[in-house]
Formats: sequence, C-alpha cells, structure tokens
Amino acid sequence: MKAKVRPLAAIALLAASLFSAPAAAQSLQDRLAICLGCHGAKGQSELPLTPSLGGQPEFFLIAQLFLFREGRRDNEVMTAAAKGLSNDDLRAFAQQISKLPPPVSPAQGADAARFTRGQALARKKNCGVCHNADFSGGEQIPRIANQREDYVLKSLRDYRKGVRIGYGGAAMVEELAGLFDDELVDLAHFLAHQPAATRK
Repeated sequence: MKAKVRPLAAIALLAASLFSAPAAAQSLQDRLAICLGCHGAKGQSELPLTPSLGGQPEFFLIAQLFLFREGRRDNEVMTAAAKGLSNDDLRAFAQQISKLPPPVSPAQGADAARFTRGQALARKKNCGVCHNADFSGGEQIPRIANQREDYVLKSLRDYRKGVRIGYGGAAMVEELAGLFDDELVDLAHFLAHQPAATRK
C-alpha cells in the first residue's frame, strides 16, 4: 500500500517542529529517519514528486541541503526541514544519505519507443558528459539514473523555465533550450528506466 501524501503545509509544520527540537534530544539516526520517511528508507522514494536519494554524491547532497537552508531552492517542506541545521549537520546528513543504495529501475518496464527517443535526446544533449555515461553523477553533479520519472520531468521543466535556482541552473537552461515538452517527457522516461543501477 502506498503512503498517503499529506498536504505540504502539514509536512512542513511537522518537519519544522521535529528539527527544531534540541539536538541532544534526537540522535542523527532519529533525525535522518524523518527525512527518509518521505525519501524512502532504502534510498528509493515511493512518494510522487519526491526524489530518491540513494547513491547521490555526498558533495551534491551537502550543496542541496545548503541551498534549502538558505532559501535558495523553492520547496516549503525542505526549507522547513533544513532551517537551523548547522554545517556539521549538513555534512553528517549527506554522509549518511550518500551510503544508501541507488534506486533501481521501475518494476513496470520502459516503453520501447519513448526509451529510444529519450536515449537519442540524451546523446544529442550530451547528458553523459556531466552526469557520466551511466548517469550516476559525481561530486556536485546529481545521479539521475533510475530517479523517479515524475521528479525528473518536473526538474527538467523547472530548469527549462528558469525557475530552478542554485548552481548549475544556467547550464541546464541552455542545454534544454528549444526542447518541446513531449521531448522532456521522453528524456525523463529514459533516465528513469536505466537497465542497471550503479554507484560511484
């Protein structure tokens, strides 16, 4: 049974109240469990529009947590969760999360035509240059192999519209310029259905 998605405001309030508790009252594992309640205890999210974090590079995770903490990424839930975290907290969370296993390809297989079109787009746009040939990412570059399809598609749309801020946004806007929405749909499908998960 899939978990029910609670309203964003309620999740934000819960995250804010839990993370504002004295550090001594909660261990790192207790606080991490709050994160993984949404992002998936085994590194693979089951919630719509919520990314899987397993296998993400540690540096990338630190950077994203920093951007959320500083309000430079627009996400009510994550801003509430990251507010008040120290730099040591960011490093500790990133270190633990990066050790989670990478997500696997969805149980429902890929649509062959969409996969092929997405693959051609990934080659045309040289996605493998930054994200690696297997899309496993590294350092400040995120892993996108077998990421949730709905989340990848939202990210691609946000980058193309220029509303996804933080480092790397300008490069992504340039790479996605001129692509139609159905092409983004195919690209997200291809990336979400990689044949075998690898980790760096």
